[in-house]
Amino acid sequence: MDLLNTLVDKGLRRELPTRDEALAVLATSDDELLDVVAAAGKVRRQWFGRRVKLNYLVNLKSGLCPEDCSYCSQRLGSKAEILKYTWLKPDQASEAAAAGLAGGAKRVCLVASGRGPTDRDVDRVSDTIKAIKDQNEGVEVCACLGLLSDGQAERLRAAGADAYNHNLNTSEGTYGDITTTHTYADRVDTVHKAHAAGLSACSGLIAGMGESDEDLVDVVYALRELDPDSVPVNFLIPFEGTPLAKEWNLTPQRCLRILAMVRFVCPDVEVRIAGGREVHLRTMQPLALHLANSIFLGDYLTSEGQAGKADLDMIADAGFEVESTDEVTLPEHRGAGGCGSEGVCGSADSDAIPEARTDLVAVRRRGAGTDLAPNA
Repeated sequence: MDLLNTLVDKGLRRELPTRDEALAVLATSDDELLDVVAAAGKVRRQWFGRRVKLNYLVNLKSGLCPEDCSYCSQRLGSKAEILKYTWLKPDQASEAAAAGLAGGAKRVCLVASGRGPTDRDVDRVSDTIKAIKDQNEGVEVCACLGLLSDGQAERLRAAGADAYNHNLNTSEGTYGDITTTHTYADRVDTVHKAHAAGLSACSGLIAGMGESDEDLVDVVYALRELDPDSVPVNFLIPFEGTPLAKEWNLTPQRCLRILAMVRFVCPDVEVRIAGGREVHLRTMQPLALHLANSIFLGDYLTSEGQAGKADLDMIADAGFEVESTDEVTLPEHRGAGGCGSEGVCGSADSDAIPEARTDLVAVRRRGAGTDLAPNA
């Protein structure tokens, strides 16, 4: 297939695909899907071998967010029956992180609901970062606290944070349909602040919110321009009690096409399969490892993932290996930052709209904020 040969050649040279090429990948048939995965897998192996980086989420503060992001179970007005609790103490957060690190995670992602942190919140998170790093040599810590004010990124960096996550989520053109309490430009500004402070920028997207292929192309091109080190690809978890509860638009095949496109567009960047992989990729998850070089271990913020042991077994069974703390994730030429081309993503009109599977969305009831052991 000439298209895939061209895309492999471009990926090995870190050259940007055209928008038409991106859209063409997303329009491939199911008969061509394994060819698409194999082609993108060549690019993935060129830059990351067969290593899989494990990341672990700790939800520092759950629910009661004043923002109205339609996809989020923690949003203003959410009726989703999720765990709700205020800030974990540093020792509680460190204990939660230890479970994921014991399971093989290399990076801990500290997340808190809300528009953005106060200066007191930055102090809390700084204390938590120090507690985790004091007890775990070589661990990476990424903070995800919402929109940053001037000077806050620098304070997090000084406290030992390695990275900051703030996703664009969707295209600039459709952002106002998803969120009204802040703007797309606000999100871009926070990624710039993280970069300027010397933090590794982590920014990605959510697929499955009813967007067009063109919207997905737009957001990944925008991510490419922002030059993040890692691009998390989330697949919408349609929580009952949120405005997007009925948006069951994804199939495993569509998810694989989206991941393949992200890999072609950002060939030498950490592409992470984030929330929703168990819900939408299901038994096709091992194929996704040929496209992405990073996943979250165990549970997510407000939903349960598959057991950490199952993740480790899946990685081993698929012929991959867990990346160790003494291995550098990004290729040497990238140094501390950058995406490597100029980005794109999408969907496929040929995919049938699947029946809603609300039974696949399990609210998290264990780990941080509870007395029960985490799923790690």
